[in-house]
Amino acid sequence: MHEDKIRQALIELLYRSSYGVVISNIVVSLAAISVLRQAVSTSWLIGWVGALYLLILLRVLASRRFFSRPRNARSTMRWAWLAAAFTWSSGLLWGTVGWVGFLPEEPIVLSFTVIVLSGLVCGTVPSLSAFPPALVGSILVTVLPIAVRCIQTDSEITGPFLFLLASLVAINFYYCRITYRMLRETVSLRLENENLVGHLQEERDRAQAADRAKTRFLAAASHDLRQPIHALSLLVSTLQILGQRGNVSSGDARDLATRAKSAVGNLGGLLNALLDISRLDAGIVTIANETVSIRELFRDLNDTFAAEADQRDLDWRIVDSGLLIDSDPMMLRRILSNLLSNAFRYTKTGSVLLGCRRRGNSVEIQVLDTGPGIPPDQQTMVFEEFMQLQNLARDRTQGLGLGLAIVRRTAELLQHPLRLVSVPGRGSMFSITVPLARRVASPLPAVRPSPTASSAAGIILVENEKEVADAMVGLLTLEGHRIYAGRSADEVLKVHSKALATGGAPVDLIIADYRLEHGATGLDAIRDLCSHLGRHVPAIIVTGDTSPSRLKEVSASRVRILHKPITGEELREAIDAALHGEKSPAQ
Repeated sequence: MHEDKIRQALIELLYRSSYGVVISNIVVSLAAISVLRQAVSTSWLIGWVGALYLLILLRVLASRRFFSRPRNARSTMRWAWLAAAFTWSSGLLWGTVGWVGFLPEEPIVLSFTVIVLSGLVCGTVPSLSAFPPALVGSILVTVLPIAVRCIQTDSEITGPFLFLLASLVAINFYYCRITYRMLRETVSLRLENENLVGHLQEERDRAQAADRAKTRFLAAASHDLRQPIHALSLLVSTLQILGQRGNVSSGDARDLATRAKSAVGNLGGLLNALLDISRLDAGIVTIANETVSIRELFRDLNDTFAAEADQRDLDWRIVDSGLLIDSDPMMLRRILSNLLSNAFRYTKTGSVLLGCRRRGNSVEIQVLDTGPGIPPDQQTMVFEEFMQLQNLARDRTQGLGLGLAIVRRTAELLQHPLRLVSVPGRGSMFSITVPLARRVASPLPAVRPSPTASSAAGIILVENEKEVADAMVGLLTLEGHRIYAGRSADEVLKVHSKALATGGAPVDLIIADYRLEHGATGLDAIRDLCSHLGRHVPAIIVTGDTSPSRLKEVSASRVRILHKPITGEELREAIDAALHGEKSPAQ
C-alpha cells in the first residue's frame, strides 16, 4: 500500500512537470524555426512544427484529464506509460532536428543543433526522473538520429563528438538514477509525515474525547458513590442517637442493619461494575468457549426474568430454538442478561421479546422491546460508561449506566458483533451474533450454592488500616477462626511468635491488603511470610485498587483476590474456597 502511494505521487510529479516541458518546447521551437528555416525545406519545417504543436496540445489535454479524474494503482501506471509515450514522441521529433541540423558546413546551424539537443537531454533529468523509462527512452530517441548522422559523415569532428555524446548520455543516466532515488525518499518522507500528522491528530482527538469522557465518568461515579455513603452516614448517625438514648431494641437494630446492608450492596454493585470494566480493559478475563444450547440458555433467562415481567405487567415472550452455538456461556448469558435488564427497565408498556435468527454460519440473538427507542445520533453514546439517556437525574432505580459499556467490551472480547436498531417512540432491538457450533452442547454452568460456614482455621491478617483490621478480626473471630493480625509481615510474625510461645499456632491461610506501609504490597508480605514459614500457604489479596495494571499483576501471581467492599458472605466463601483448594475464579 505504501509503495503504491509512492508510485502515484511520483507519477503526479511527472505530470506536474509536463507543463514546464511544454513551455520549453514552445520557446525552443520558435528559436529552431528562426535558425533552421534557411537550412531545411519549408515543407519539412511546417510538418515538424505542426507535429510538435499537436503533440504539445495532446500533452496539455492529457495532463488536465489526469488531474481531474480519480485514480488507483492500476490506472496510475497506465497514465505513466502514456506520459512516457508522449516524451518518446517529443524526443523523436527533436531527434529529427539533430538529423537535419547536423551540417558541419553550416557552423551556426550545427552549433545551435548541438546546444539545443544537449539542453533537452540535460533537461530531462529534473522533469522525467520520476519515471525512469520515460527519461531513458526520451534521451535515446533524441540522440540516436544525430549519432547515426555523425557516423555517416566523414569529418574530423565526428570522433570527439560521438565521445562527448556518449558521455552526455551516460552522465544523464547516472544523474537520473540518483534523482529518482532522491525523489522516492522525499515522497516517502512526505507520506510518512502526512501519516504521522494524521496519527497525531487522531491521537489528539482521542485524548480530547477521553478527557471529556473522564470528566463525565468522574462526575457520574462521584454522584453514584456518594449516594450509598450518604445513606450509610445517616444510618450510623441514627444508630448513634438511639444508642445515646439507651439500649437499642432488636427491631430497630435489625431495621438499621438491613438498610445499611442495602446501602453497602448498592455501593458494592457500582464498584463491582467498575471492576468488571477494569478487568475487561486489563485483558485478564479468560474466555472458555464451549458448545451452548440456545434452548437451555433461553430457558435459564426465562426463569430469571419471568417474575420481573409479571411485576411490570409486560408481555414477556421467548422464541425457542434448537440451534447450538459456540461461545463462553457465562459471558454470553451476562451479555443477554444486561440487554434484557435494560429492556425491562425502560419498557413501561408493551412487550419484551428474546429470539434468534440464523445468519449463514452464525446466529443473531435478538432482544426486542417496545420502549421509548433511541435517536440515531445517540445510539453510539449508549455504550459509553455512565451514559443514561432516560435518566439524567441519576435515579439509581434506573441502573448505573454501566451495563451496555460492559456488554460492548465483553462482546469485543468474545468477537461477537453487537448491533443496535432503534426507532424513537417504537422501541429498540439489541442483538449479538454468535457462530454456530460443531460440537455437542454442554449444560450451562450451574449457579454455585450458598457457602456454608467455614471450619475454624489459623489465619494471618496483614492490614495497615486499623479500622479495617479491627472489623475483620472481629468478624473472623466470631466465625471461630484464630487470627494473627498486624500492619506488616514483620509485625505479624512477632504476633505469631508470641502465640507459638504459648502453644500451637497453626497457619492455614494468609489474608493481606494489597497496599501496605512503606511501599510494600500484599504480594510481598505473602512471599515473606511463606518464606518464614517454610511452606506454601493459601492466600487471599484484598484490595480496592481496580486499575488494569494492578489487576494484571495480581492475576499473574495466581493469588485469590477480593475487591473492597466485601460482605461477610463473600469473605466466608473465599476462605472456604482457599482452605479447600478450589480453583480461583477468573480475575
